[in-house]
Amino acid sequence: MATDSAAARIKGSVLITRLNLLMKQGGTGRVQQVLQRLSPADRKVLEGVIMPIGWYPLDLNLRLDAAIADALSPRDRSKAFVEMGRASAEENLNGPHHVFIRKGDPHFLLSHAPEIYRLYYAVGSRTYEKAGPRSAVLRTLGAESVTEADCLTIVGWYERAIEMSGGREVRVEQKKCRARGGVYCEYHCSWEF
Repeated sequence: MATDSAAARIKGSVLITRLNLLMKQGGTGRVQQVLQRLSPADRKVLEGVIMPIGWYPLDLNLRLDAAIADALSPRDRSKAFVEMGRASAEENLNGPHHVFIRKGDPHFLLSHAPEIYRLYYAVGSRTYEKAGPRSAVLRTLGAESVTEADCLTIVGWYERAIEMSGGREVRVEQKKCRARGGVYCEYHCSWEF
């Protein structure tokens, strides 16, 4: 279900990967356990046909993520958000976005961060800066809605994406965050081979 242009939006593929994660972790019972935590309006959208390339309210995704975190890891919700990001990268980079993976070259993937951002979000941008042979800095600018939870999913997404590109001992650290008063969100990525 698309939303009006004034609201922050996200692609349906993100919602689909979240629901697929739940299916892998506990089948339809787990999905229903999480959906019962949401409003009837949210459940109606999530139980319907979700179009991967359709635009959906970002707030719906944030509510779904919170419900998943509460169900999967109530004592350490941050761990659940990172895991959601990792699962999203795994699914999308083994599927429709496989063109961004070049084994042994995490910089290839990271250099496409601006294009990857536009595949998921309607507003804002992400920049890439090569910081060294095994490091880079990503910055998210102008996003309509920023939450610490969404930033943790981004950390998880890039951790897994770099691993899939051949990086080992991957570290993605968020150094700045708009949700904590920063002007933009900044992620420092490093890895070994």
